[in-house]
Amino acid sequence: MRGRKPELKAIEGGLSRLPPAPSWLPTEAKAEWRRVVPGLRQRKTLTREDLPMLEAYCLASGTVRRMQATIATEGDMVTNDKGDQKRHPAFQTLFQALTETRRLAAELGLTPASRCKAAATGTDDDDLSDLDL
Repeated sequence: MRGRKPELKAIEGGLSRLPPAPSWLPTEAKAEWRRVVPGLRQRKTLTREDLPMLEAYCLASGTVRRMQATIATEGDMVTNDKGDQKRHPAFQTLFQALTETRRLAAELGLTPASRCKAAATGTDDDDLSDLDL
């Protein structure tokens, strides 16, 4: 597979039209929605039931951007009431949002590894005949 992307197959019930970003999403999350939706629409790998996962991914991605902006503006370190320097509290939120973004991106097929995995498992895994059930 060197040098070319695997071909993801459209799934039954895959949406060819996706709604606009929900109005309740923050600005940064709406920007991520607009960035990823065209590819998901083209591949038809998303169903109506997957939309909450897409919303969560965009929300986490937007949180990453907001926390990074906060740290860039306020600095890496903050001074507490005792005068001690500590790492900015936004780092914890940033790391949690990065972890969630990475997990949800893989679930949605937005990472190279998840696209390769989806292409490799192109067979129907619902056949339980070999389990003697």
